[in-house]
Formats: sequence, structure tokens, C-alpha cells
Amino acid sequence: MELPFYLTFKEFESHYYDTLEKWFEEYHNASEIDYLKALADLYSPYLYYSFADDRLLADASMEIKDCFFPYHEKIGISFCTNCDNEKYPKAAKGMNHIFEWKTITMMEYAQHILDKINRHLLKNGSSAEGNKTVLDYINDCEVVTSREGAGYCVNYNRHQAAVPFLKAYLPYYGQTVNIAVYRDFIFSVAQIAEYIDRKLKSVQAFEYTVYAKLKSEAKFKVQISHQFLTICN
Repeated sequence: MELPFYLTFKEFESHYYDTLEKWFEEYHNASEIDYLKALADLYSPYLYYSFADDRLLADASMEIKDCFFPYHEKIGISFCTNCDNEKYPKAAKGMNHIFEWKTITMMEYAQHILDKINRHLLKNGSSAEGNKTVLDYINDCEVVTSREGAGYCVNYNRHQAAVPFLKAYLPYYGQTVNIAVYRDFIFSVAQIAEYIDRKLKSVQAFEYTVYAKLKSEAKFKVQISHQFLTICN
């Protein structure tokens, strides 16, 4: 069962038990803990543990490759290979592209995907696409990994983690994403996690909480960083 992704705490809370009922209909031998664990996995990518505050904070971002050819503006090259998707041809010998990692917000990533979909719809014409909307192309590999010159290079495997958010956030029609809705999500996601964790704590399933999961991951990253610095020094 594909769990719905909600962008506001009010929506999440009001639909909690309706979705739980559907969950039980789909998985007869499952428990509410299983449902809560699935919800924790769904929302934890948009949060991080803050050591300073000892709590979860919103972190809705995506790491992506920004690909380009050195001096491509001067030599007139506009084509860039897609370094994450093998079906695209390689660059000409001696013209290999370079890239740098960038961290962009999920709103920026959503706009990037929306632009790709709208370009596809414009190129193919509305008559060829029938009654299809933006949502029909959110996970279309050909569309989301398409390349038109240098720029962000979408990795299709990484993209899968963003699909639930994109389905909830992107408009059916239109050219731009809604900033106000994104702000609501940033404000709500920590509340959603707290709600999930309260439910897990009420059944003594502390180890499955979003808080415990992200705190453990944060501590592990710090330990790895310290070990790396020790080796380098």
C-alpha cells in the first residue's frame, strides 16, 4: 500500500485513522506499530536531529549534481552527458563534463522537475498527451532525467525517495510551485514526526521513533567524522 504524503499536520492528523483502517485492510497480520514504522520512514528524510536543541528540525533538501563543461559558453558546447543515467551517450573525447555537488531545497527540486515535465508537454503538444497531467510524469524516467544542456543532473534512483513528496506538492497543471504550501510543510513536518513518536512511545516502541532513528544517525556521522580527522592528522 502506498501511504499518502501530507504537507500539513492538520491533514496528517485528520486522516491518520482512516489511513490506518485501509492499512489493516491491506495487511491483515500487521499492527499499528508496523503502520507507524512505515510513516516514520516516509517523513524522516525531511528532518534532522539537532544536538544543540536536542530535537528534530525540518531539513527538506536534495543533494544533486550540477553538471557543466569547462568554458562551454566560450566554445559553444551546450550538450552535457547525464552522468547518472547510462542510457545517454558519452561526450566527445576531450570534452568530458565536470560537476559539483549542490544541496538545494525540495521546493527548488520540485520546480526543476516541474520545468522538465512542462517542457515535455509543450514539446509533445496537448493533443498527443490526452488528458494527462503533471502528476502522470513525476516518475517518468525519460522525462525527469532528460538533458537540455548543462545544469542539474537528476539521478533516477535518488529521485525515487522524492516521489511521495512530489506527488503531494506538485500542481496538476501550472508552471510554478506554491511557496506558501512549502512553508506550511516545513512548519508541519516536525509536528508530524512528534505525533508519530508519541504513538510509538504509547506502545513502548521507543526504538522505532523518528527521534531515536535520526539521533542515532547523527551520532554515527559525528563518530565517522572524528575518526576521519584522526586518521588525517
